[in-house]
Amino acid sequence: MKIGQLSRATGLPIDTIRYYENQGVLPRAERQASSGYRLYDDADVERLQFIRRAKALGFTLVEIRELMAMTQGDDVAAIRSAAVAKLDDVEQRLQDLARVRTALKSLVDACPGRGQMDACPILHALTDSPQAGRKHD
Repeated sequence: MKIGQLSRATGLPIDTIRYYENQGVLPRAERQASSGYRLYDDADVERLQFIRRAKALGFTLVEIRELMAMTQGDDVAAIRSAAVAKLDDVEQRLQDLARVRTALKSLVDACPGRGQMDACPILHALTDSPQAGRKHD
């Protein structure tokens, strides 16, 4: 199939497919001798679906390349280990986001949304002003 057909089959934009080829997560396509069109097959559809699902789980292209390499062997423990590492990363990011949410909520709650700019607790926090955190009437 040509790249447009592959795009429709996978739901990925043509530019993304080309990008994945350039990044080495999708092998370079064979070229049709007469026209130079890229030619793809069902294995490419499966590979792109794998990439798409892995991206949805938060894996980077580097990590996806490593996962795909792991699928060529029989070391399920390595695949599990990669998933555990990604889960740990997600858990850490969630904790970081919870801290950010708490800090931002505190700033929003402390800001009256009116008055003098120099009395804004949000602005003070962003500019690292010595008055950051102080409430003003």
